[in-house]
Amino acid sequence: MPFAEELRQILPADLPHRDACIAGAARHLELIVEANQHFNLTRIVSPREAAIKHVLDSVLPWRLFQGATEVADAGSGAGFPGIPLALVLPETHFTLLESTQKKARFIEATVTALGLTNVDVRPVRAEDWLTTNRVEIVTARAVAPLARAAALFAPALRGGGRVLLYKGPDAQTEIAEAAPETAKRQLRLRVIERYELPDSLGTRTIVEMSGTGPRRS
Repeated sequence: MPFAEELRQILPADLPHRDACIAGAARHLELIVEANQHFNLTRIVSPREAAIKHVLDSVLPWRLFQGATEVADAGSGAGFPGIPLALVLPETHFTLLESTQKKARFIEATVTALGLTNVDVRPVRAEDWLTTNRVEIVTARAVAPLARAAALFAPALRGGGRVLLYKGPDAQTEIAEAAPETAKRQLRLRVIERYELPDSLGTRTIVEMSGTGPRRS
């Protein structure tokens, strides 16, 4: 499949390490296609849709992660958004958390195949890992509704961490519905970025979760 050509057409011209991202992300998508012959890793309808929904969607908000030393990708699945972001931001260390063993083994093999020295994979539940590990940013795509996410990711906010969640167009509704839970946990949810994917493939909203209570060291 001509993933590289699709990526070359759609990735922003000012994307850092763009050529490395094109090469690495194309190989990542090829490995997904191969793995899908054995188990249902993720749905790919066409090279262009895969390039847009998986890679472009992952990297468009790269500036929000720029400068962070440690980022965790919770429920990484097939490696999104962690692997594309790691290609774009090689100075940032990413820990990909995926509790489904088959998926964790796949992304571990992909990280090795791509030679990504700034990525580690942990076959664990994100909420368990976050109780004993601290990072500057936790991110996730296709995560639970925000009311549930507040409970899952509250431990990540110790010491001033942030959670950046990739959500759909109805994020404001989710924020309102989560208000009782976030108030109880002294959390704040706010939209910090919104963008449209090409080919009418949807609206993406980045929601930031942060703490409002006293910060603990």
